Amino acid sequence: MAEVVVPAGPVDVAAAMAQIRIGDKPGFVSADLADWGRFAPRPDLEIPTGSYRLVDVERGDEYRNWSPDEALPAITERGRTPLTIVEGIALVTAHPDLLVANRCFMLLGSRCGDKRVPALWISGGTGKDGRERKGAAKLGWCWAGNRHTWLGHASAASRVP
Repeated sequence: MAEVVVPAGPVDVAAAMAQIRIGDKPGFVSADLADWGRFAPRPDLEIPTGSYRLVDVERGDEYRNWSPDEALPAITERGRTPLTIVEGIALVTAHPDLLVANRCFMLLGSRCGDKRVPALWISGGTGKDGRERKGAAKLGWCWAGNRHTWLGHASAASRVP
């Protein structure tokens, strides 16, 4: 159960991902998510203005092998709130040990109007840009209806201004 401070203002997601290091490898945004700027917090989330804390953050391991469409109602029924892209990046920046091979997570709090759901995981190989990325933190996406045995669904108990 982690706690993290989320910075105020717009965040350059690509630059923030590059600050996440696993060993000597900088994180990156998948070429498949070049339109990451289209993703915004779900309209039903209450995101504070300015910097804020995420309290009682969980990686969502109990929701591995659940699709995002299945996990979101279960998370909200527990009174929890799904994490956004910016919150997930802040979490992994503050607690890099939470991003572990085969124990990574989706970020159900950010959507762009289609069926993609962003996720953070550890890259398994070469990126579409041809660069070796194995072992680096990766921001990518998965389909809302697909299950993955290695992806949980991160959430927090609350956001505190």
